[in-house]
Amino acid sequence: MKVPFVSIGRQYDFLREEFIKTFDEVGSSGQYIMSEGLSEFETKIASYCETKYALGLANGSDALFLALKAMGIGEGDEVITCPNSFIASAWVIEATKARTVFVDCAEDYNIDFSKIEEAISSNTKAIIPVHLTGRPSPMDEIKVIAQKYNLHILEDSAQAIGAKYKGNKVGSLGDGAAFSLHPLKNLGVMGDGGVFTTNNEELYQTVKKLRNHGLKNRDECEIWGFNSRLDSLQAELASIKLNHLDTWNLRFREIAEFYRSNLNDLVITPIDKPYEEPVYHNFVIRVDKRDKLMDSLLSSGIETKIHYPIPIHLQECSRNLGYNRGDFPLTELFASQMISLPIYPELTDAEVEYVVEATRSYF
Repeated sequence: MKVPFVSIGRQYDFLREEFIKTFDEVGSSGQYIMSEGLSEFETKIASYCETKYALGLANGSDALFLALKAMGIGEGDEVITCPNSFIASAWVIEATKARTVFVDCAEDYNIDFSKIEEAISSNTKAIIPVHLTGRPSPMDEIKVIAQKYNLHILEDSAQAIGAKYKGNKVGSLGDGAAFSLHPLKNLGVMGDGGVFTTNNEELYQTVKKLRNHGLKNRDECEIWGFNSRLDSLQAELASIKLNHLDTWNLRFREIAEFYRSNLNDLVITPIDKPYEEPVYHNFVIRVDKRDKLMDSLLSSGIETKIHYPIPIHLQECSRNLGYNRGDFPLTELFASQMISLPIYPELTDAEVEYVVEATRSYF
């Protein structure tokens, strides 16, 4: 049996007729940018994320970047985040000319809130908790710290759409949040796309201008802006997929539970906390000598990946930040042990069972 790590085409086959109909409707309308379809999607996803406002953007990275710009963050400022994430969590900070300050992760791969305060300086302006693998960060503790030091909270929710923390959706837990609609995400489009959510009207209005060149209307420009708009077609496709997201997320959780219950005696698996409802964009196990297990699974036709083998603070681009190997022990340890198993709604029960059987067979 072959079990690919991802298989986006399966989801397309499921939605093909509806997608083709939508493509024809959008194509005939001639409204490809800033259309009514985009506005309808923004209303729909704001409701889904339990926020007052949502904006469709060109990608998830822009959602983070424009939010930081709208918060007034720039040269001389510092923003705290975690180094065990995709590079976008940090480059958006550097792009504002602020400085990235890292804090180590905890056992759940999310930022260790107990280490945040020692990283705060007089220049700190914001915290970006990353809801890694689709599991919520410790938001209550982060909020206490943010309120104490008057800091913004910008959720990096790229991997976590639909996840809940103490009954509330991620994306509604800070001053603002960024989601990715990359094709590999739980809610993905046929290309790049992103969403910014917030309950703050001022942030909403500022990001709304920033994404469209800073324009107040067609002819008047109030601020220097950018070009980061979610295309109408992608918005319409995302809207279709949003109708299925809860069902898909339930399947992510079902697969995660099957992996956990059948592998936790052999490898380190994630364990849900009582107050969280993860969506498991990635299901990450940890094991010593992980390359041997990955090679064994590949020989059985099972693709696995590593998220992420080189922490951001050890990337060449981060040299200017002054961090060294050993600065973030858990991040570095986990980077040497982690394996992401295949997990997506279209996996069959037989495929999931085969992954478990092959893993157990290796041990």
